[in-house]
Amino acid sequence: MYELSALFFGLLSALSWGGGDFCGGLSTRRADPYTVVFVAEMVGAVLLAALALIFREAMPDLVHLLWASAGGLLGAVGLLVLYQALASGHMGIVAPLTAVISGGMPVLFSLITDGLPAPLQLAGFALALAAVWLLAGGAGETLTRRDLVYTLIAGVSFGFYFVFIDAGTSAGNVFWSLTAARALGGLLLLAAIVVMRRPLLPPRAVLPVNSLTGVLDAGGNLFFALAAAVGRLDVAAILASLYPGVTVLLAWGFLGQRLNRPQAVGVAAALAAIVLIAA
Repeated sequence: MYELSALFFGLLSALSWGGGDFCGGLSTRRADPYTVVFVAEMVGAVLLAALALIFREAMPDLVHLLWASAGGLLGAVGLLVLYQALASGHMGIVAPLTAVISGGMPVLFSLITDGLPAPLQLAGFALALAAVWLLAGGAGETLTRRDLVYTLIAGVSFGFYFVFIDAGTSAGNVFWSLTAARALGGLLLLAAIVVMRRPLLPPRAVLPVNSLTGVLDAGGNLFFALAAAVGRLDVAAILASLYPGVTVLLAWGFLGQRLNRPQAVGVAAALAAIVLIAA
């Protein structure tokens, strides 16, 4: 029963994060990427704090707040470094490689802390990571050493984000811990915006979609934390890492972007991976 709940919340996390990335992509067409991420972080923090107050959630202890805050800072660092790598123009390999690294790290961590999962789940993990790569288009590019270093830093930062958020929310105090994570991440981005002299807010016409990005991204964080709380961390992280598939499908459905052959195979691989993990 718990594993089915982890599967359910993990898939909701992928859906929410994928939708958030789609809205974020629309926003960055007309606004600075750092501004878009900053607004999304702060909208998410306000939403999560409101939910904590509505459900009268108790404030977590200092240890859990520190774990969650460290995760939020690492997530913001990952975003900043990722955008530096994406700026080089090698998006076709930077994005999937970052997702594969970030999804693989919690698997290694869970192998140490929780032991081996079932053989079918291991096969599902491998297939899911392959699906993430394919969903980004097959990535037939090469990276410079500088961009490779940036990509590795981003992937490792996001991987530790999964681990730290799991540690910060394991006591059941999810809303306040995630609020702390997003608030600190937003403050780090605010500092970067000030230093780099970027705009603080996007154009007014972009703000609604940008705000929706924050809502969906916060939902992805929440569902991932719930998935990790009721099941294994590796299952939650791998399922959540399928979010690029949701973004690709939304772009296909709403923007008319065609799926190439690797992406079509990636969608099928992702569905097969979900079946194997659920089994």
